[in-house]
Amino acid sequence: MNEILFDFLSHQAWADAEHWNAFEDYPVALTDDAIKKRLHHIYEAERAFLLLAQKKQLNRNDFGKTHDMPQLKDLMKHNHLEAAEFMKDITPDQLKEVISIPWFKDPPIIITIEQALTQAAMHSHYHRAQNAARLRELGGEPPLTDLIMWYWKGKPEARWKT
Repeated sequence: MNEILFDFLSHQAWADAEHWNAFEDYPVALTDDAIKKRLHHIYEAERAFLLLAQKKQLNRNDFGKTHDMPQLKDLMKHNHLEAAEFMKDITPDQLKEVISIPWFKDPPIIITIEQALTQAAMHSHYHRAQNAARLRELGGEPPLTDLIMWYWKGKPEARWKT
């Protein structure tokens, strides 16, 4: 098992929850078009990479939809739970298996499952930073969700407000 990848994915779930909690504490954030658009993108990217890692088919009809914020939050929470379950039993050999990322066509990209899941975590981190900056612009207070903060706090599990 790749311990740092497991950390990245566990941190990703925690950081996503912390951001949702901050947005719910400052409700105007969940009406902001830029934040809403990025939240949809974060979910879809995380979902797509997980499905590819699980070697499941991507159904184009499941992507590009606009969900209301409570529904999107539930979808994201479920995706993180599914990812944690998937990672519990994955072997080092499975992490080294290669997959094709279908939205890269010319040239195509073939990467390992480990690389794909790492990309998902890093990509989400990038967009959470954008949303944190936007939340501050709106007058809210973004949470500190750097990986080092997660380590410092003892690797807490994601805590989503109900």
